[in-house]
Amino acid sequence: MPYYIIAVIIVIIDQLSKLAVVNFMDERNINTIPIWEGVFHLTSHRNAGAAFGILQEQRWFFIVVTLFVIIGIIYAIYKYEGHADKKLFLFGITLLLGGAVGNLIDRIFVGAVIDFLDFRLINYPIFNIADVAIVIGVVLLFIDLWHTHKLENEQLKENKL
Repeated sequence: MPYYIIAVIIVIIDQLSKLAVVNFMDERNINTIPIWEGVFHLTSHRNAGAAFGILQEQRWFFIVVTLFVIIGIIYAIYKYEGHADKKLFLFGITLLLGGAVGNLIDRIFVGAVIDFLDFRLINYPIFNIADVAIVIGVVLLFIDLWHTHKLENEQLKENKL
């Protein structure tokens, strides 16, 4: 149950931040607000594609794929919740769940994902809170995978001795 609460908190923070962008920037026809000139701006942007703007205008494809991903994540949380050795894995997929739901809401109701975090210093694509949750979730899954693989290798070595 706490995993779902974390996912809901991510969705709420994501959606409130996007609502603030729409209500403050879009209604005033403000495209960008420099927070640190040339380094970090808040820039109102709509992404009808995936990461880095690929596969533009594939709204229904992304909605369907995201729904399948969400179902898979919910199943995995149900299956592994309570397993002490799966906490990092569960936290990672919880972040993925929150991010996926946040961006899914945009795709369904706006037709595109609302992005606004613009790091101009490194010329990185504009993104949002849901994207941050997804990236951190993926990093945690890789760490969990590496750790699990390391433990399995150690067990194999012990069994051979």
